[in-house]
Amino acid sequence: MTEDVFGALANPVRRQLLVALRDGPRPAGELAGLFALSRPAVSEHLAVLRHADLVREEPRGRHRYYHLAAEPLAEVQDWLLPFERYWRDRLTALKNVAESEDFL
Repeated sequence: MTEDVFGALANPVRRQLLVALRDGPRPAGELAGLFALSRPAVSEHLAVLRHADLVREEPRGRHRYYHLAAEPLAEVQDWLLPFERYWRDRLTALKNVAESEDFL
């Protein structure tokens, strides 16, 4: 797992860009229009995502289309899985206590 992926995901704008690409590729200009940021600022965020291999860029004439590359996200999910189990176990224990007759 690279630190680049976690660094890229740490920023809310970059997470929103990934969400915007879930349904398919979109041109850079359209992506920039989703934010109250300058086009160069959105371009910098896209560059970070490219560097982390979370998106790939496809030139089409004068436009650049961005595609979601979800493979690195599977690594993040694998890394997070033990923590999910921890919280699931903790929440199940809390539910059991809340539903017990002693609690009522």
